[in-house]
Amino acid sequence: MKTKIALTLAAASMLAGCGATGRLANVGKGPKFTAAEPVAAPYLERSIGTRTGADRLDGQPVAPTASTAIPGQSASLFRTGAGAFFRDQRAARIGDILTIRVNIADKADIGNTTSRSRTGSENSGVAALLGVESLITKVLPGDNDPAALVKTNSNSQNSGSGTSSRSETINMTLAAVVTDVLPNGNLMVRGRQEVRVNFEMRELVVSGIVRPEDIARDNSIRHSQIAEARINYGGRGQLTDAQQARWGQQIYDALFPF
Repeated sequence: MKTKIALTLAAASMLAGCGATGRLANVGKGPKFTAAEPVAAPYLERSIGTRTGADRLDGQPVAPTASTAIPGQSASLFRTGAGAFFRDQRAARIGDILTIRVNIADKADIGNTTSRSRTGSENSGVAALLGVESLITKVLPGDNDPAALVKTNSNSQNSGSGTSSRSETINMTLAAVVTDVLPNGNLMVRGRQEVRVNFEMRELVVSGIVRPEDIARDNSIRHSQIAEARINYGGRGQLTDAQQARWGQQIYDALFPF
């Protein structure tokens, strides 16, 4: 038993040491930004009056490469998928961007009171049973009454009360990208925003499913209109680390059975 405890503490110390090493390496440094995830953006045919991606800023053409090669353009004024004055500019395809307005002002007060009471009583016996009742005094010591062989009484009472109060307020706006278009036309969106102030990073991540009909004319949508919404708001940095319990205390809380 002592060997197992020693091995457990040794393993915990090694894991904690790895975490401490990482924290020591970041002393005096702010938290790093998360690397931007690749976003799918299908090719959109541009207007024939604008400069293509194969032209340099000085107007001189460059040799096409794998990264600058652009499909042949048509001369039609009504090209499918091209930006136009009469086209709906709201997000509808993979790679499009829309604005998500997160306005959370939740408040909940829950109170429960429970009371239970139960009383039971049982009394049974055999006063006369073909003379067998006379054998009871020989088997059981003391003065026994055959008419009261079994007698039980029970009383149970239980009462409890509980109160829960919660209040949350988040008022933020961020841009999200359409990551997929479902077969029924709904859009999968995901947005991530990171703001670093001194040595503290504030993060906001929103993802879910959006119905195109719910997108407003200004290409924005409220968080309450996002199905399967996952909203993660938090932070990381020196202030967050100061609010966390030390690793020794966390291990003690996890292992101590009382």
